[in-house]
Amino acid sequence: MKQVTISNAYLTLMVLDYGATIQKLLVKGADGEYTNVVVGYNHPSRYRLDDNVLGASVGRYASRISNGGFVIDRARYDVYQEDGVHLHGGKEGFHQKYWIIEEVDQSDKPYVKLSYTSKHLEEGYPGNLSVSVTYKLMDNALQVIYEGVTDRSTVINLTNHSYFKLDTNPYIDDYELQLNCPYRLETKENLLPTGDIIPVRKTKYDFLLTRKIGVQRLDTIFVKDIGNEKVAEIQSKTSGINMKVYTNQPALVVYTPSDFPGICFETQNYPDAPNQPDFPKSILRPGDIYNNISIFKFDIVTPS
Repeated sequence: MKQVTISNAYLTLMVLDYGATIQKLLVKGADGEYTNVVVGYNHPSRYRLDDNVLGASVGRYASRISNGGFVIDRARYDVYQEDGVHLHGGKEGFHQKYWIIEEVDQSDKPYVKLSYTSKHLEEGYPGNLSVSVTYKLMDNALQVIYEGVTDRSTVINLTNHSYFKLDTNPYIDDYELQLNCPYRLETKENLLPTGDIIPVRKTKYDFLLTRKIGVQRLDTIFVKDIGNEKVAEIQSKTSGINMKVYTNQPALVVYTPSDFPGICFETQNYPDAPNQPDFPKSILRPGDIYNNISIFKFDIVTPS
């Protein structure tokens, strides 16, 4: 397993080739000390045993697909499922693959680029799909760019699965969260979308105005306000670290697991879009380029 470290005056990023995984992201505080703001393991080999997809690149289709597959141009493609749900690319998604480290740049805007080629019918998906992820440090922000091309029509939905934790406290209940997401996707018990898009205002999912996360735990598909590239903002008053999330994707899956403290912001297309005709299209055609750009920007405010 290979590890790459890039850094600038504000951030230090450690990336693994296994799963194109963000292992550590260190943010420099006002006192000059660094805080690792992602949940992870110190030893890279531990990621092979990880069930939480910590920091990894998820694909070929992030989140869930129903019906055991999908249809493209009248051809049916069956994919791996458990209890009627295909999750995070299948039995062995991109997060369990070794990616190739293509480029490492240590200039004033350092970056690392990794790539992976998914063969035709890997996990049941059509097409030879070539994908890449570029992690770039831009002053106090981490830019994550996913790209993909295919030789035949396929579906694609990539995202990063980092769990953020902005301080050393053993909980995130006091984090202040704001989401520019006026709607969410209604889901069934198995978290597959019903197809309905419903308002969040005056419900427990309403984070349109900043408020504490509290004791509730989220596994929720939020719909981004199309007029605002900033989709989320979160802050720890303990550390004074503030993080803003920007994306060109239409949805944000927010996940706060019950068994450890952390919050995951999965910037992506709608889950189950291949089987929902009213959802944004998820098909990538030959000659087109898939592009998912997200930015995680960090600022330091005065701790209370």
